[in-house]
Amino acid sequence: MAPNWIGSGTGRTLSSLRQLLLQAGPWHVPCGWRTSSQASKSDPEGLGWKRTQLKNKAEKRRRQRERLESIEAGVARRQEVPQGQAKVWAPKDVVLYDIPMAAGQKKDTSVPLPAAYSPRYVEAAWYGWWEKEGFFKPEYQSRQPHRKPETFSLCIPPPNVTGSLHLGHALTVAIEDSLVRWRRMQGCQVLWVPGSDHAGIATQAVVERKLWKERGALRQDLTRGEFLAEVWKWKEEKGDEIFRQLKALGASLDWDRVCFTMDAGFSAAVAEAFVRLHEDGLVYREQRLVNWSCTLRSAISDVEVETRQLRGRTLLPVPGCSAPVPFGLMFTFSYKVDGQEDEELPVATTRPETMLGDVAVAVHPDDPRFMHLHGKWLRHPFTGRLLAIITDPLVERDVGTGAVKVTPAHSHADYELGKQHGLPLVSVIGEDGAMTAECGDWLQGLNRFMAREKVVSALKERGLYRGMKDHAMVLPLCSRSGDVIENLLKSQWFLRCEGMAQRALEAVESGRLKLTPKFHEKNWRTWLSNISDWCISRQLWWGHQIPAYQASVSGSCDLGKDGSDALWVVGRTEAEARRKASGILKKPEEEMELVRDADVLDTWFSSALFPFAALGWPRKVGDLQEFYPSSLLETGSDLLFFWVARMVMLGEQLTGELPFSQVFLHSLVRDAHGRKMSKSLGNVVDPLDVIHGASLQDLQGRLRDGNLDPREVAIAVEGQRRDFPQGIPECGTDALRFALCSHRVQGDDINLDVATVLSSRHFCNKVWNAVRFTLGALGEGFAPRTPEEVCPSSPMDRWILSRLYHTAVDCGQRFGEYELHLVTSTIHHFWLHNFCDVYLESVKPVLRSKDQSRILQTHQTLLSCADLGLRLLSPFMPYLAEELWQRLPKPDADSAPSICVARYPSAEQLAHWCHPADEDDFLLAQEVVRVARALRVTYRLTRARPPVYLVCSEPAAHRVYEEYREPLQTLSLAGSLELRPSSKGAEPPVGCVRGRVNDHTEIYMDLQGLVDPKAELPRLASRKKKLEHQILELTARTQASGYQEKVSPRARAECQQKISSLRTELVQLNQALESFGRMAAGLGTPPSAAVE
Repeated sequence: MAPNWIGSGTGRTLSSLRQLLLQAGPWHVPCGWRTSSQASKSDPEGLGWKRTQLKNKAEKRRRQRERLESIEAGVARRQEVPQGQAKVWAPKDVVLYDIPMAAGQKKDTSVPLPAAYSPRYVEAAWYGWWEKEGFFKPEYQSRQPHRKPETFSLCIPPPNVTGSLHLGHALTVAIEDSLVRWRRMQGCQVLWVPGSDHAGIATQAVVERKLWKERGALRQDLTRGEFLAEVWKWKEEKGDEIFRQLKALGASLDWDRVCFTMDAGFSAAVAEAFVRLHEDGLVYREQRLVNWSCTLRSAISDVEVETRQLRGRTLLPVPGCSAPVPFGLMFTFSYKVDGQEDEELPVATTRPETMLGDVAVAVHPDDPRFMHLHGKWLRHPFTGRLLAIITDPLVERDVGTGAVKVTPAHSHADYELGKQHGLPLVSVIGEDGAMTAECGDWLQGLNRFMAREKVVSALKERGLYRGMKDHAMVLPLCSRSGDVIENLLKSQWFLRCEGMAQRALEAVESGRLKLTPKFHEKNWRTWLSNISDWCISRQLWWGHQIPAYQASVSGSCDLGKDGSDALWVVGRTEAEARRKASGILKKPEEEMELVRDADVLDTWFSSALFPFAALGWPRKVGDLQEFYPSSLLETGSDLLFFWVARMVMLGEQLTGELPFSQVFLHSLVRDAHGRKMSKSLGNVVDPLDVIHGASLQDLQGRLRDGNLDPREVAIAVEGQRRDFPQGIPECGTDALRFALCSHRVQGDDINLDVATVLSSRHFCNKVWNAVRFTLGALGEGFAPRTPEEVCPSSPMDRWILSRLYHTAVDCGQRFGEYELHLVTSTIHHFWLHNFCDVYLESVKPVLRSKDQSRILQTHQTLLSCADLGLRLLSPFMPYLAEELWQRLPKPDADSAPSICVARYPSAEQLAHWCHPADEDDFLLAQEVVRVARALRVTYRLTRARPPVYLVCSEPAAHRVYEEYREPLQTLSLAGSLELRPSSKGAEPPVGCVRGRVNDHTEIYMDLQGLVDPKAELPRLASRKKKLEHQILELTARTQASGYQEKVSPRARAECQQKISSLRTELVQLNQALESFGRMAAGLGTPPSAAVE
């Protein structure tokens, strides 16, 4: 049977194993089941486990499909909002840094800061100076006064040399660079190794398209050497683009150690690895089924196969076919029983053209319908071949016809069934996707999908055709060429993985290797416990040519024939291979004739060597000796098996050590609605567009210039119009990095909304203005002191520096646990809610006063907050932090030249600022401010500064209010603030409104002459009516029939939160109505009497 790619339809009887395998597709099978790049010996004892795993896989796929449908429905509902109601953003003025300077020269910070934050101004010039000064090199850090003996090393997941920056890269850089910069500022010797992957299939495809466009030439028109010269030429011209984009993101990589996987040194390491593995008996050559791209004429890895869900008949373009090909159809036909023309056995398939390769039909041994056929044969209508009727207990009797056609040469599931029953292998589809000679002259040479029509017609002519119907299915496509994947028998090189996998399992179980988040350990165990051998050869020209040679004695006619008795020898060089062949064949070396294998190694093989090959392996000197094993491997969770597990296996096998002791796996980035980013949906966000901004016209122009189908372009254009009606605003690198790290990257996928990045840009502006204010307050000639010398005495100074201490402590702890979202949250809270909203506002009266002693103390505190606050921010926002930090006065001439090598704030350095009692006291004061400001909002006070009376019955709290009287008045926006003892039971004074702070404290705010109660009462009454209607409507919705079953827990929680918020507002509104009613009636007692 051919790969029928079936879904959940009933057009065909298959075993649970086979149906679910094909439903999931042979490219997305559970751990241990056979794929094109993972072949192993048959394991009939494991079929029950595999069936369970496949069912689980299918169930997971069903849930994902339902989730996607739910998301799409939600998107549609949200997009029904009228055009004018979408969120809008105002374009910001762009300020450019236009001072002429040489490359690598330090930016001139003597010029005044622009009035507002502008990313282009801030991000200009700094990177070149950082790189020229060598700040990113471990050798520089070893000379720092705060240096530590520890090293911290990691390699960047090497992006494809053909690639362009996408949000996955941006997230990786944001995470890794924040960790690297943090460790560097701590004083560690940090090495972050840059590199790029040669990307065999992708690069070859790019250059082939270029050749065709420029010369009208195919790869086959050139020799291999000529073609490789064209690839290297392209690489020199275009291959470094991804590095320029990484630099644009601020990645502090050591560019002097950059590595390309096709460099001479790395290529030698790849050959060394292959030879060692072969000598250890782990690499072998065998004929197996592989996933084959007929357009590329190569086996491809699982990650290069994309699946497309089809609900029924769907026309799709296929390379090599002049017209679109229909898929999503199930064909049924019958085989006649040999010798009994009136007896037939019907079968169904989505691939009727592969019936030419059928060698048997399987039925369940206990199915009474077919017991009389056991041991009989079917006659193939076109080849005359006899097909055995075999029995297998895994066939499901109740599905389809109850009989299963078996095509072992074109289906992984049938291949296993064929091995168990000793069935022959008949290949009917060739490397080029054309039918082979096994099919007969009438089909030989025809494209497989054109042959389908002829086969169906021939079946109809012979009266064997039984019908066709729509059928849901999953279609495997080559991600590089768009061609439909075929399963073909090929001689390939394989790597035995079982022993290496067991050691990788033990590493995690023993704690030698730590996976973060920990929940990935379950998948790690499942995959490695059931691993299969790995097909590591590819039929390409670009890549690491396999260092294996077919050997024979001169004059032999067997040279070049890849039969089972062919002699293959492996060597680092041809001379070494010749010596080995001579020893095996017992003939002189000069009589040896060698033909090197034309295939190349799977790109994932060389990528798996990256942590040590990039450092100079196999020579254990220099960087390999000092920085291997790496401290950390950070990458996307989708690469846990394709890359991480293989690095662990090969690293320990080849070097005797784990390549790293910790693995940090981040989530995947999706769009704001939770959908996977796809060009056809128009929801792909280019990080450079977020950094620099892009108009809607630019976004849609790129779509139309791309290679999407016109129908997909129309859908994508509409998606962009709805998601980005004004285009994408310019947010800058720092804002993008901060926004990405503010998501919980250890959990669920990240739903990135551009609005989140824009909010981070607003935060940048807040920091910008805070530092501008600080610089203006300090003035000229200010003599700063080091943090260790600053000992505050005023309550607000003690409070803010204690908050700064705890912020530094939290950041250090959360950084160590890779909880970057909590680090960014802590920093954001300090800058916005502690420093800007509270401290800066509270000290403005001090700075306007003439008390020089208090002013000087405030200056020292302001500088300490700005300096250390920027250092905390620097790992996430390196450009903004550098631009502002360079302008701050420094305590001595030996200060660090750049914030990226300055000391990171630590608990030990700032321990003398820890005043938890002051923080607790000010929390009480902040509650007063909160209630006072809520009253201002309720009564719509804007510029007015009404008198405020603070009535407190608790002596301890009274003492706190007295100590913080000045900032309380300032932050409450009060014209005056008086502290009075409690007057229980007293009515509010005439013209005053009351707010309750806690059990012992109340606020009275005098509104006489500030508001018109008669004008406010109708407005408040109208608002009350609206609130009551909203609460009633939402409550009725929650009590409706089926609400608990139909509405998700998250939506129910949001609804309850909304009801609670509306009820709180209603309580405040009733209080306001009562107060205004008294004011309008002129009731109450004089204010002085009420608070005495």
